[in-house]
Amino acid sequence: MAKDKSKKPGRLRQLWRVYKITAKADPSAAWLSLLAFLLSTAVGLGLAYFLGEGNPFTFVLYVVFGIFTGILLAMIVMSKRAEKNAYLQIEGQAGAVGAVLDSQIRRSWRANAMPVAVSPKTREAVYRMIGPAGVVLIGEGDSAKLSQMLDDEGRKVQRAVPGVTIQKLRVNTSEHGVRLFALLKTVYKLPKAINRAEITAVANRLDSLAGASAVPIPKGIDPMRARAPKRKS
Repeated sequence: MAKDKSKKPGRLRQLWRVYKITAKADPSAAWLSLLAFLLSTAVGLGLAYFLGEGNPFTFVLYVVFGIFTGILLAMIVMSKRAEKNAYLQIEGQAGAVGAVLDSQIRRSWRANAMPVAVSPKTREAVYRMIGPAGVVLIGEGDSAKLSQMLDDEGRKVQRAVPGVTIQKLRVNTSEHGVRLFALLKTVYKLPKAINRAEITAVANRLDSLAGASAVPIPKGIDPMRARAPKRKS
């Protein structure tokens, strides 16, 4: 019987593939993971030596604990570095912020991978997050046009939900911008402004207004590549 070639690789094979890709793109990731493993194992051996008290079972238990903890820490370090390198690969591309918002968002936050405003010429975009810090408008790009787009969206939000706290961030590689891999960490560190009930109310209000004013897009049409129809002579 022929083997099913479409079968997905096992978890260990997937981890090994991620490790090879990450180590190739970021050699320091392998050394940091190894360092985390060795330090944890050393701590386990130290605990076994000082707390084992001549009991073989306790000694082995601490050693095994240190080894498995080291493996876990090494995997965490590698996954974090792999995530950062993945973001670096797409940084600067149109829609990169949407990819981040579509990947991992805390349960206390509301976000959409689709931008609330897009510039057809520059392809710069504004995204929106709603959470404990209020409404966070995220601009993707670095131009005067983007600043105007952020201000326009800020006024729209203020008219829809007066008094809500509005934060504005710009994702780019400039000195005053936020790097893509640090976006969510930066957002989560913003000071708390509203509670859970207010988050739900603000999100529902903005979603209802967006749904009422949105123009339906036919299937199969990419809004980023849409062109104005030519006039008939």
